[in-house]
Amino acid sequence: MAQPSLHRVASLFALAGVALGAFGAHGLKAVLAENGTAQTWETAVFYHLVHALALFVVSGWPSIPRGPYCCFVAGIVLFSGSLYVLAVTGIKALGAVTPLGGVAFLAGWLWLALRR
Repeated sequence: MAQPSLHRVASLFALAGVALGAFGAHGLKAVLAENGTAQTWETAVFYHLVHALALFVVSGWPSIPRGPYCCFVAGIVLFSGSLYVLAVTGIKALGAVTPLGGVAFLAGWLWLALRR
């Protein structure tokens, strides 16, 4: 994928993070309170937005590190995505998916740290 496309993807992930944060605070407030999962939703939004910003930053580098970029995308989908669904549905089995997203985040950051 070309740099402008990766930049757009990063921007869309950031947009989605802000929208999901607002939706959780307003549209899902009662559901999250009933399920006792408001903190879970907030954690999902926090990691989503932090890594959307990381995507945005690395997509602007002259030589885009594709491996870390893909790890961050996978982390957002697996980590934050599983927490979003868990917070709304209460399906505890999704808790098994969340650590895979965490590992993807860690792999992306380690990849950047070891990158030449």
